[in-house]
Amino acid sequence: MRAVTILQGLLLVLGATPAMAQGSVSDSLAFLLTNQAVPTGDFTKDSQSAAVTRDTITRLLAVELTTQPLSSSSGGFTYRFNPSLGTVERASNGFGPFYTERSLTAGRGRASFGVNLNYSEYTKLDSHTLNDGTFVTTASQFRDESEPFDVESLKLSLKTTTFNILGNVGLTDRIDVGVAVPIESLTLEGSRLNVYRGSQFLQATAMAQATGLGDIAIRGKVRLFGERGSGLAVLEELRLPTGSKEDLLGSGEASFRTVVVGSLEPGIFAANVNAGFTIGGVADQLDYRLSGSLAVSPYVTLIGELVGRRIDGVGAISQERAPHPTITGVDTLRLVTTGDATDTNSVIAGVKWNVFKSWLVNGSVAVPVSSSGLRAEWSGLVGLEVAF
Repeated sequence: MRAVTILQGLLLVLGATPAMAQGSVSDSLAFLLTNQAVPTGDFTKDSQSAAVTRDTITRLLAVELTTQPLSSSSGGFTYRFNPSLGTVERASNGFGPFYTERSLTAGRGRASFGVNLNYSEYTKLDSHTLNDGTFVTTASQFRDESEPFDVESLKLSLKTTTFNILGNVGLTDRIDVGVAVPIESLTLEGSRLNVYRGSQFLQATAMAQATGLGDIAIRGKVRLFGERGSGLAVLEELRLPTGSKEDLLGSGEASFRTVVVGSLEPGIFAANVNAGFTIGGVADQLDYRLSGSLAVSPYVTLIGELVGRRIDGVGAISQERAPHPTITGVDTLRLVTTGDATDTNSVIAGVKWNVFKSWLVNGSVAVPVSSSGLRAEWSGLVGLEVAF
């Protein structure tokens, strides 16, 4: 018994085998959630429940990370030919939203190229906090006792940086085609602590990083009717499975999104409404986006947006009881999902500034306003765009 105690203490100090050697981000996450580095005396873990929890968390993170909204590829500058002046002129007072599409197209032969950088550090998954060690993944409890005698808790740091390359071309005054190429970097670092009858055992640590191409979006927008900044359009988007599914950089399946776009621009103020649905990928989605912008000068536009979505087939995390497979009178608490869908939404505030000729500098901050899904306290975006 003394030798076992000494061995447990040494393993607690040294920690579990790092998961970096496990390969992909998914492999490292699975290792983190299921590896048992330290035996807990006479108690045999419920490996089946640990696997259920692993599948639940991995599925949720995969869906959330690979379906994050991409910024609009439409250019900030839009032009139309004015026959009374015999020349082209700007068709809008403002430079358009970040994520919400507007019905206005760039104009025949007009093109734009842009890059932006988006950073997020995720700290919440539904009602659970990821980074403080309070996220209980599994627990074992006697049915005649009020508290579990064995509890496993996860501490997870999850950060993403996305470098987007955006392009848009006006084929006619009513038709645009665009592309968004995301280059993703994801960092995962975590540990799982087991508390068995008051004694603590570090069961697993993991660190993984992946950088690569995300899922490329190809877009086409048709303006159905309208005058200047006001009108109605339809956008179609094909999301290609170019990102690595194993590293949570891509969905592994193509998806197709249709969006109806309505815009109203009576003057220096503009409002845009989007309603869309996505089929394919890791999950079907419904989404809506609303924006309001104010052109405070010909060079500066202030922007506010609301971005929401409903992800089908992905419910909220909840605890489920299951009989322990080998110990009579003991239940294992494990994580599953309940419900048919998850609703998330965020508010975004930002500014676009025409610093030189047709060069735009832009920046925004997004803050979640829902209590469901994978969430960062805030996400920041900075970018640069030039029109031709």
